[in-house]
Amino acid sequence: MILGATGSIGRSTADLIADHPDFIVEAVVGGSDAAALAAMARRLKARHAALHDERGLAALRAALAGSDTSAAAGEAAVIEAAQRPCDIVVAAIVGIAGLKPTFAALQPGRTMALANKECLVSAGSAFMAEVARRGVQLLPMDSEHNAIFQALNGRDASSVEQMVLTASGGPFLRWSAEAIEAADVAAALAHPNWSMGRKVTIDSAGLMNKGLELIEAQALFRIAPEKLDVVVHPQSVVHGMVSFSDGTVLAGLSVPDMRTPIAHCLGHPDRMATSCRRLDLAALGGLTFEAPDHARFPALQLAIDAMKTGQGLPTVLNAANELAVEAFLAGKIKFGDIARLVGRACEAALRHGEAKSPQTLAEAIGVDHIARERFATP
Repeated sequence: MILGATGSIGRSTADLIADHPDFIVEAVVGGSDAAALAAMARRLKARHAALHDERGLAALRAALAGSDTSAAAGEAAVIEAAQRPCDIVVAAIVGIAGLKPTFAALQPGRTMALANKECLVSAGSAFMAEVARRGVQLLPMDSEHNAIFQALNGRDASSVEQMVLTASGGPFLRWSAEAIEAADVAAALAHPNWSMGRKVTIDSAGLMNKGLELIEAQALFRIAPEKLDVVVHPQSVVHGMVSFSDGTVLAGLSVPDMRTPIAHCLGHPDRMATSCRRLDLAALGGLTFEAPDHARFPALQLAIDAMKTGQGLPTVLNAANELAVEAFLAGKIKFGDIARLVGRACEAALRHGEAKSPQTLAEAIGVDHIARERFATP
């Protein structure tokens, strides 16, 4: 089953599955693009297709006419699709919209390949508690967390001295603070290494994405915030590193291609053959690393502060960031306004005492809702 089938992760997953016909796809779930979802359902011979936007039901049914794929639309239909029987769920719906379907997909004995950040950022405690309660095997699909997962190889975090996530630095790595402040949408979307969705690409340009990934790592690996760090690595070859108490450092390396961590999840515990380009270190010539510049990329520090403060602040941070990125993509604010607006939202939540730690899905959605109501662009 693929939740978020028409997004970047969903399309990469489909590419891998198409090369391995032994997979049977129970369901594909999309947002509003009926044509794209139908095309994927046909390509993968999916048994069912569900669209979140109920207005697209007629178009989805028409596009699937003559196939063996059933169709449905609307929020309830998406939840029902997420609960259909299967062995592994790829959870890749972008944003807070992914919370309800991903929680619904947590079924006893299943494996979940998780690419939705918000489950861990906005509802980390509730999500991980539900994973444990239901006995779900959780496999991180983000390249950084997947690299760390493989480096840990089943060990708990007690012997870990440090976990390091790498950041490419994005398109603005060498830009001045003034240039970053005034950057337009086209420049922010011009990521040098990765092909991703628009929202994640904007987050990467300001290093907010890396901050969100730190919060994810804290929840996922149950590790203290002071043991987490970020290093800028422009080549995007080393994705994550774990330093152990004996001085050993294990790192996960691959070319920057999301199909590699996706294949690890789909094949786990075995290895799944892919056509991904192989890493050639001799041809690459060198790998470089540097500390992130928090002054030019203030969003990273905002996320670190939210992680250390805890409570419901990561939920507020995520909600405000989603709205700020939407406003930037719509041309309503400058790039530099994103971090300022997020910081303002976090300060307001603390001031009003609204950043209580959500212990359930409903509480997480409630904190998110309040943060969105308070959010205001200039």
